[in-house]
Amino acid sequence: MKETNGLKGCIEFLIKCDDMKDIERRNLNISSRRRENDAEHSWSLSMMAITLYEFAAEKVNLERVLKMVTVHDLVELYAGDVFAYDSERNIGKAQREAEAADKLFSILPEYKGTELRQLWEEFDRMDTPDSRYAAACDRLQPLINNFFTEGHTWQQYGVYPDSVLKRNEVVKTAIPDMWKVVEYFVAEGKRLGYFDKALKK
Repeated sequence: MKETNGLKGCIEFLIKCDDMKDIERRNLNISSRRRENDAEHSWSLSMMAITLYEFAAEKVNLERVLKMVTVHDLVELYAGDVFAYDSERNIGKAQREAEAADKLFSILPEYKGTELRQLWEEFDRMDTPDSRYAAACDRLQPLINNFFTEGHTWQQYGVYPDSVLKRNEVVKTAIPDMWKVVEYFVAEGKRLGYFDKALKK
């Protein structure tokens, strides 16, 4: 249902979302070897969700999944990006992101802001087939990028192979056929020395 004066908020929200292109992540893009940004990450997840859809273990609503992977990192517009394996910076992350969500989604007309906020929360909970599939894509994308950039962030931040496996566990549930790929990339990454910084401490 449209709100009479909702267009102004929608435009303001879209302008703010353009800043996603300026939020750098730790991963590198595979070809250019420059750091990817949040907008590129979200686009990659959309392509992954579309491409791997037939391999999902549970029946999923692709439209809802695409919305989730598009909005899942929007709170970083205010909360900033936190590296998944940085235990110190992850302290208090949930509270910071909840406050960012309050600020961001309130820009929109209430009905639209509520919808996107609920999708964002569902993604984080990973308690539905749609959110588990979306989260699995979110875990797989940096794994693939890391493997094909010689373990760039794994090496830089001293990430352990077991930590990568643990973070990707949702893949085992949501896209079981891809779990063998996860195990292969981690095992091969160990063989090629992509985890040496952590393993040789």
